[in-house]
Amino acid sequence: MSKVGIEYVTERVRAVINEVGNYFVGDEEVLSKVLASIIAGGHVLIEDVPGVGKTLLSKMLAKVLGLRFSRIQFTPDLLPSDIVGT
Repeated sequence: MSKVGIEYVTERVRAVINEVGNYFVGDEEVLSKVLASIIAGGHVLIEDVPGVGKTLLSKMLAKVLGLRFSRIQFTPDLLPSDIVGT
């Protein structure tokens, strides 16, 4: 397994931020935190008021990173089994 230097990772993250920034004009800090979670292998729950670009941000990140995008509309009565099945 080859090691990847911090310069390479920084360069790639900056490239992703620049590419997503072509479509998503907003808080770069949010984008950086989402990317940090993806790099760390974590999960992200994006919460905010309607109309601020949460879905657009997610779609653009998935497209730029070559990932699959799916969206779940949460409701107060949503259960984990509604998402993953029983």
